[in-house]
Amino acid sequence: DRGTGRGGLCVRLDEAHHYEVEAGDGEVGVVARIGPLRQTVVRRPVPAGPLPLTVTIRTSGLVPASPELTDGGTTGPDTIAFWLGDPDAPDARPLAELDGRYLSTEVACGFTGRVIGMYATKGAVAFDWFEYAPAPAPSV
Repeated sequence: DRGTGRGGLCVRLDEAHHYEVEAGDGEVGVVARIGPLRQTVVRRPVPAGPLPLTVTIRTSGLVPASPELTDGGTTGPDTIAFWLGDPDAPDARPLAELDGRYLSTEVACGFTGRVIGMYATKGAVAFDWFEYAPAPAPSV
């Protein structure tokens, strides 16, 4: 529930390398922080009330480094996708898909890897649950 504040889910490597899906002030958005750059990738209006936010990470069907480079050899290690709702539900709304390489220790240094968690940056934000689960195994 957005409540009266602003908050969301963050996939974070360090203070200068993280992606966020954030809700507040009647909208939901995805923000990318890569080094000194901070960019809002998308913003969409949302109705009042509970707001399910989802982050998925996949290692197949990766986002290319640019639209011109689609040969598959220029992708990052994974793709981080942000959703409004459950990605498997018919009413899910994809928000953004971002290249995972910018949240890697090869790009940002460090040694601990990524963490995922909830946060609030303004006012009161309520989280009913947080679930961290593996992706379903591919069918053979």
